[in-house]
Amino acid sequence: MNLEGKVRIPSGCAIAAVISKKGKRMTGESIIDAMKPMHDRSNGLGGGFAAYGIYPEYKEFYAFHFFFNSREVRKSTEQFLKERFEIVKSEIVPTRKIPAITDEPIIWRYFVSPLQSVLKNLQLDEDEFVARTVMKINTEENGAYIFSSGKNMGAFKAVGFPEDVGIFYKLDEYEGYTWTAHGRYPTNTPGWWGGAHPFTLLDYSIVHNGEISSYDANRRFIEMFGYKCTLQTDTEVITYIMDYLLRKQGLTLGETASVIAAPFWSTIENKTDIIDKEKHKYLRTLFPSLLVTGPFSIVFGFNGGLMALNDRLKLRSMVVGEKDDRVYVASEEAAIRVMEPNVDNIWAPTGGEPVIVTLEEGCEL
Repeated sequence: MNLEGKVRIPSGCAIAAVISKKGKRMTGESIIDAMKPMHDRSNGLGGGFAAYGIYPEYKEFYAFHFFFNSREVRKSTEQFLKERFEIVKSEIVPTRKIPAITDEPIIWRYFVSPLQSVLKNLQLDEDEFVARTVMKINTEENGAYIFSSGKNMGAFKAVGFPEDVGIFYKLDEYEGYTWTAHGRYPTNTPGWWGGAHPFTLLDYSIVHNGEISSYDANRRFIEMFGYKCTLQTDTEVITYIMDYLLRKQGLTLGETASVIAAPFWSTIENKTDIIDKEKHKYLRTLFPSLLVTGPFSIVFGFNGGLMALNDRLKLRSMVVGEKDDRVYVASEEAAIRVMEPNVDNIWAPTGGEPVIVTLEEGCEL
């Protein structure tokens, strides 16, 4: 009996990632193949990828990837952009027509630079201005969604299985030094193009397997600081939490991990390193509403690296492997071995233990 799509998979959703610490660029073929043995973790209602280093010729410009419902919406949104940005290139995102991907919106990208006169008038730096623009368009422009907005990186997502989404977007023709991937099994929210992973803001991206029981508390806190959760899924809030803690609060990746997957108070009390103990007490006290509860494993991508993290009880699987200058992350070891059959030093991180990988010093991006 074929039960595909008829039963819930409790550990559903699949994540995978690969990074070259030397900044060597690789095509998307390997990460697409990695999703195939995890096919049954998805149900065809969402798949996507994020890639870093893919736009070297436009690396100084923000790459806006859009979904538009109509040509009219695209034209009106483009006029809005022209009032705030210099548009150096505008084009449809290349895709392949395949039977597995249907009902696609208009998928467009712009390479833009904020107008200095606008920044001066608003007294904002570029990143904050771009983040506010993303929030404004996704909240107020009906029929237009920015689903990627970083420099020298891009997200590619759709309703479909991830291996089909990768073919649809021609990811075999892109080259990047980091790739992340996601296969979605929606549980509490709808499967739609904007709701597929990754979720992004600026160069930050999140792929997530799990379910966030603290979503309402997290959302209420983060929306006090100008973020708007509009994409009908709980994962979106993690991306904004990361942006708030890293970019706005200036925390390190390790400190940020200690906020969203904070150690239990009993664990903190048992720490023997006084400085470390006091730091964790401070973080838990200062950001209690940003503790993410519920089962999760995430891969957080950014320009120059990635971080993999489980919830503190490790309620979702995640495996890490290494080979030469590459580090691999996936929900299942089988996915890693598709990317690298002779992977070395494979292990499962403990709950709340961040695995942080950055490019070696001197790498040209």
